[in-house]
Amino acid sequence: MQLNVSGHHLEVTDSLREYVESKMKKTARHFDLVSDVQCILTVEKLRHKAEATVHVNGGTIYADNTEGDMYAAIDGLVDKLERRVRKYKEKLVDHHAKDKVKIRNA
Repeated sequence: MQLNVSGHHLEVTDSLREYVESKMKKTARHFDLVSDVQCILTVEKLRHKAEATVHVNGGTIYADNTEGDMYAAIDGLVDKLERRVRKYKEKLVDHHAKDKVKIRNA
């Protein structure tokens, strides 16, 4: 997984970069076909915004989160990404095969 962290009106420090990397490893753990992650951290007055685009095999997943603190924004972003990646992964699995087995056994 290749991770690119950039800042808009914000200098991305080493601690912010390491925090984003540690949190994004969770997303890659759920779905091993994550190839590229583009993360943009933005500050607009009192709003801290974190947004990410995840390129997976066969699609792209986007999420963003706005909070009063950058670390809280990153945490919310990772939570949203995990939910969306899990949902994308479930769509790839054919659940209809299970229904056929249930019908035959009934």
